[in-house]
Amino acid sequence: MPEDFSLWCDFVQKDFLRNEFVSLVRASLIQGATSNPSIFAKAFATPVYKQARAGLRGKNKKSIYEELACADIQRAAEILKPLWERDKALGYISLEIDPFLCDEASKSIDEGKRLYKRINMPNVMIKVPATQAGYEVMNALAKEGINVNATLVFSPKQAKECALALQQGIHYASSSIQAVISVFVSRFDRAVDSQLEAHLRAKCGIINAMDCYEVIESFKAPAIRTLFASTGVKDGDLEPSYYIDSLIFPHSVNTAPLDAIRAFEKSQNKAQKLLMNAQNRLAFWESLQNVGISRQSFSQNLLDEGLSAFCASFEEMLRAL
Repeated sequence: MPEDFSLWCDFVQKDFLRNEFVSLVRASLIQGATSNPSIFAKAFATPVYKQARAGLRGKNKKSIYEELACADIQRAAEILKPLWERDKALGYISLEIDPFLCDEASKSIDEGKRLYKRINMPNVMIKVPATQAGYEVMNALAKEGINVNATLVFSPKQAKECALALQQGIHYASSSIQAVISVFVSRFDRAVDSQLEAHLRAKCGIINAMDCYEVIESFKAPAIRTLFASTGVKDGDLEPSYYIDSLIFPHSVNTAPLDAIRAFEKSQNKAQKLLMNAQNRLAFWESLQNVGISRQSFSQNLLDEGLSAFCASFEEMLRAL
């Protein structure tokens, strides 16, 4: 594998942080972690949070969420901090801004700054969705010296807008920071594979991710990396580590669920991968266009669905607290 490829864990939960997470970090199998509203919704429903939730009775739902989430993020950051101290490109954990603020730049900026200050760890990234308002938020947070994870990226156009916003923000930051642009992979395949012949399935997400990676790398920004997200496998015919094995590129990160990470540990497919050349990628998209599949349309639908899903998970979680 290239030296500057990192594997992060797409999971946060109190018991996990106490046990397996520490082992994975110490074994150098993972170098960071990510979270999202769906992950926290499932985590907070488990018995391990019962006592902590009982101690927060009387507070409003969002305050309870922030107490629980920030405690987990802070603990993960503490475990990862030795990696960050050795190499500022490693050892990050992400926390997402309230998804209901995705179209409100000013409120999102205030919340991002508040959460970053509250956790008070230098290796935390604030996660911001790649919407029109989100680009403004990314830029503002980066200027403040806050590490940013741009999320829900489904197209090269979004990747470019994120890279522009982050590059400009980092330029004006008073301190050295890092940013990642999270390109969602398997969701693309799940959206289009049912319309494709067998030989074309499980390829759209990877080829789209390659396009986005090339756009991000064209900025030649050492502090901005592509993060390949949504790398869990739903198709039983694919290896659990398929979306990790296929996207091992220099200056990139892959954040994956636990089953994919465990499979990757045993996988023999850890060699650096080569990008499919631009001409072949273009030909692939043209072949899909010829059968009535529009990448632009699917990308927008996936962004809309992703935002709705995170809002639904966030709302469900708040109701359950």
